[in-house]
Amino acid sequence: MSEAEIGVIGMGVIGSNLALNIAEKGFKVAIWNRNDKVTHEVVRQAGPLAANLIECKTYEELIAAIKPPRPVIILITAGPAVDQVISHLQPLMQAQDILIDAGNANFHDTMRRVEELKNSQLNFIGMGVSGGEEGARHGPSIMVGGKESSWHRVEKVLVAISAKYKGVPCAAYMGPNGAGHFVKTIHNGIEYGDMQMISEIYGLMRDGLGMKAAEIAKVFHNWNKGRLNSYLIEITQKVLSVIDTKAKKPLVDVIVDRAGQKGTGKWAAIESQTLGVNASAIEAAVDARIISSMKDERVKAEKAYKIPHKKISKALRAKILKQLEGALYAGKIAAYAQGFAVLETASKQYEWNLPLGTAAAIWRAGCIIRSQFLGEITKAYSKTNAGNLLMTPAFIKMMKKDHMALRAIVALSAASGEPAPALSNALSYFDGYRQARGSANLIQGQRDFFGAHGFERVDMQGPQHGPWAMNTGK
Repeated sequence: MSEAEIGVIGMGVIGSNLALNIAEKGFKVAIWNRNDKVTHEVVRQAGPLAANLIECKTYEELIAAIKPPRPVIILITAGPAVDQVISHLQPLMQAQDILIDAGNANFHDTMRRVEELKNSQLNFIGMGVSGGEEGARHGPSIMVGGKESSWHRVEKVLVAISAKYKGVPCAAYMGPNGAGHFVKTIHNGIEYGDMQMISEIYGLMRDGLGMKAAEIAKVFHNWNKGRLNSYLIEITQKVLSVIDTKAKKPLVDVIVDRAGQKGTGKWAAIESQTLGVNASAIEAAVDARIISSMKDERVKAEKAYKIPHKKISKALRAKILKQLEGALYAGKIAAYAQGFAVLETASKQYEWNLPLGTAAAIWRAGCIIRSQFLGEITKAYSKTNAGNLLMTPAFIKMMKKDHMALRAIVALSAASGEPAPALSNALSYFDGYRQARGSANLIQGQRDFFGAHGFERVDMQGPQHGPWAMNTGK
């Protein structure tokens, strides 16, 4: 007898916690893992929630346990493994059943899978899920892409298990085919930028101001009480506060400075380039992780150059800390403006009609970049066809207030020899964006000189060419 409302394949950290979340909300859920022992252990440790878990040992058992039309969430390593699972499930499923890829998939793969399944009568959902282990268990932010009818079939479950912001569910339909996974990709790109800027601010405090981890933790703790209130600021304070029992010093001081990445930040940077949208702060964050991975080379380079860090006077600490807060806020504005500009362009390119205000709204809880700041973005999109966030009244006001702090900190970083790639790119983006006449006219002259690419004139219509051959100085 089919009892389950939904199925989940993959009982790793995220899959098992999502299944428990579904069970806790009162839905029966069929679960499967390629290792039966893992599935059994999830049920064994579920306590009273085990009554809502249906342990399955085969794909056939899983499909038979779910009420039609059968939705099955796949939560395994993104890539070829997902295609393999789909190939196993497809012969077992019936018309209108729904395959849901909830992993960190490349949206191009999602669009391909939708196309490949078009004639099978099966439906495919590409679902972005943010919030990590805690979110999966207690409420993530959920971004759904696919047929709207498929979304309505699973809406009840997904809304129930999602995070809530002041009672509003953080789960929503983003649009057809790859829309959900694309929104999640840009979410992660913004996350990269946000984290990098925080680490740059931390580096200036540590190496420029000579502050200890505990002192820096107090600063982030205080910032989290104000306009920078966010999950990332909150956990930054917590990370900085932990004392390692073995080394008897702050844990952050014994962590190797080599940051990992799983690809979504890189995808965000690549797609921004492909779409022709400036996302330089996000790209800088990806590049910074690449440089961080070059640990051995960096150690040798420091010895070769012997350029000391320039310490900042302690007498200026209070002033610098205030500037750091403003710089981080201004940098965030630029990074989010870039991310939403990429979303808007992709929406037009792929005819998704992305609800950008809804995306901001469902990121206010559950996800990694949840923050008070997202409330401002939600308001901006609810009042107007926002376009670039830097042109909305609220963000114009904020950038006018804080761009000088960002300018001061970028200058201080350069003078002190402290890298601040994301903050620097955020400032350059802002300055380039607000400049009515830039310097690209010279580039156009150069391009026409060596390649006859042509240019436009400010006083004439149509393509023009310069008299370079008669003015080469030969």
